[in-house]
Amino acid sequence: MIYASNGAQALARRRVVPSPGTGVEHWGTEFFGPRYAREPAPGPQAVMTEMAAHEEALAHFHGVTQFQIFPAGSGKMGRSDIQALMVQFKDHHTAYGPIIAGPQGLSFVSLRVKIDESVPVYVRSPDAREKLKPSKRRNIFSQPLALSTEPVLQFRREVAWEPLFEQKYDDGLDGHMLRLGAGMSVAGPDPRSAGGYYLFVANGALDRDGEIYPLWSMVVVDRDEPSFEIKAGPKGLEAVVMQFPIEA
Repeated sequence: MIYASNGAQALARRRVVPSPGTGVEHWGTEFFGPRYAREPAPGPQAVMTEMAAHEEALAHFHGVTQFQIFPAGSGKMGRSDIQALMVQFKDHHTAYGPIIAGPQGLSFVSLRVKIDESVPVYVRSPDAREKLKPSKRRNIFSQPLALSTEPVLQFRREVAWEPLFEQKYDDGLDGHMLRLGAGMSVAGPDPRSAGGYYLFVANGALDRDGEIYPLWSMVVVDRDEPSFEIKAGPKGLEAVVMQFPIEA
């Protein structure tokens, strides 16, 4: 199955929500599925958190594998600097954080190909060790991804697939920045070679059967789909394509 969410329509539903760890108020947006889940359910789950200036999110883990994309703001995760536009992959039951937003805040979108145990388990909680399960424990970051200016993107003549990660993985995990000029199209990755994938519109727009999906829109392609054509809108497209490992 293919799922699509229009970024502008999703952001119109942005609302104030409390942090589950600290109670600090920030902003939340759901693109697919519920904000949190405690048990499996059909469909993908994608939620955005927009942290307040200097807010801290406590170190934690989730029971579900995810990508995270940081489209705006800046901050730190542990000792690492975070800035737009960076991508993180994290296996299930893999701790990360704390996340500390910079003076202009920090936005991140958590992307999961399935709804499962996504309620955060905080590392300092008494039952955290009991809730840990076997995992590859990968926690991988891309370098910051540069976005094109509007005319350079619009008049691009060649398709570019730029890898997010230096290492290759044998379970289908992969990621690329895809760059297309106005109206150009290309076949997406074979969904069956991995655990399905997300496409996130980072610049320009996606044209899906004549419907335009603007900035911060996203598409999920299940691994049971035979193929998916990626087509740029009238001013081109830069999209982050994130392939999940098969076990996800």
